[in-house]
Amino acid sequence: MTKDMTKGTPFKLILGFSIPLLFGFLFQQFYSLVDTLIVGRYLGVEPLAAVGSTSSINFLVIGFCLGVCTGFSIPVSHKFGAGDYAGMRKYVANCAWLAIAFAVILTTITVALCRQILVAMKTPDNIIGGAYSYIVVIFIGIPATFLYNILSGIIRALGDSKTPVIFLVLSSVLNVGLDLLFIIYFEMGVAGAAWATVISQGVSGILCLLYMMKKYEILHISRDEWKPNGHMMASLCNMGIPMGLQYSITAIGSVILQSAVNTLGSDAVAAVTAAGKIGNFLACPFDAMGATMATYGGQNVGAGKLDRILQGLKSCILLGACYSVISFVIAFFLGEPLAGLFVKEKTPQILSDVRFFLIMNTLFYFPLALVNIIRFMIQGMGFPRFAILAGVFEMLARGLVGAVLVPRFGFHAACLGNPIAWIFADAFLIPAFRHVYRKLKSQFYTSKNTANNVTNN
Repeated sequence: MTKDMTKGTPFKLILGFSIPLLFGFLFQQFYSLVDTLIVGRYLGVEPLAAVGSTSSINFLVIGFCLGVCTGFSIPVSHKFGAGDYAGMRKYVANCAWLAIAFAVILTTITVALCRQILVAMKTPDNIIGGAYSYIVVIFIGIPATFLYNILSGIIRALGDSKTPVIFLVLSSVLNVGLDLLFIIYFEMGVAGAAWATVISQGVSGILCLLYMMKKYEILHISRDEWKPNGHMMASLCNMGIPMGLQYSITAIGSVILQSAVNTLGSDAVAAVTAAGKIGNFLACPFDAMGATMATYGGQNVGAGKLDRILQGLKSCILLGACYSVISFVIAFFLGEPLAGLFVKEKTPQILSDVRFFLIMNTLFYFPLALVNIIRFMIQGMGFPRFAILAGVFEMLARGLVGAVLVPRFGFHAACLGNPIAWIFADAFLIPAFRHVYRKLKSQFYTSKNTANNVTNN
């Protein structure tokens, strides 16, 4: 049920591991995509804009949850790569305690401050009610987000990228059914779409938990291993919090950019919403590559096989370059037809704006590929604080576009927010990887020499 990524051809391992992950990320986006599609088609442009106006604050909070869960899984992958299964189980137990605490605290804070945040973001008056109805439910569902992502992260750390996908497929089908039921039959509006997402993700998390309890013998945790360990919790937080903050810091720039887009009116918000959902779907392969690099890097560092790090990085970058070309072709030829799936009133201007947004973003997908591949590799190698600094660069870029360019140049400037942010992040990440790789090589060389001296003496 597990996969050792410290042996075998890196390209084959990365491709084989990332394909199931890709389907997983596609189905995760499917949750959001179906919500947006059904809202736009059955409820209209204003409800679609209401959902879209929450995307940046959604990313800020839920992104923090995802980053924390990913970071928590890194020590697990290190212990698995080193063959220390008892230590691995203790880390898993402490992951559970921390996830419960984080979920309770974040849910309480975000639900209490939800409306004030939307007002501060200058959400238009005609959509703020729908925006609140949607995002408050998403925040209520934060425990379900933690449940699925912490369990799927642990499973991936053991080299199994297939099992979480199976449960996501099942829950995605449930999500579609609940969307139609809540929105069309029960007429719950945008809140129905949010409840469908939360319930579906909760189901996938529960299925992961039941499967882990039954099938993974190396994860059968004893009573002693369940005891909270302060040192391990500190180590987990040292990995998880920086990765969570990286998402949140990045999202601050997105909030500034979204606030600027909100001033352009509900049609502009709807266009950015539809384009963003399509773009997120197209970018799923990069998410899969990033998650693969975190596990690959973590296991190989745990096993002390640094020579495989560069081999894996080059293989994944090649995959990213090939897909970048494919995604641009899709956006160029299918941008407007894809946009038409999301809007009930097929306004020519909205369709044209969606296509332009997609073309401008996919044109810079190779820099996005580098952001995901290098950032997650660095994190998997055990240097999560560099992720925060990369997030700062993205935040500054999006903040600059939102505060300076959008007020002056309008919608077309908003389309440049992501590409500029990716380029800024790469300018930091590429030299950062060189630094951490050299540092690890130096550490391993010193440790090896020390061990040899002890043996000789």
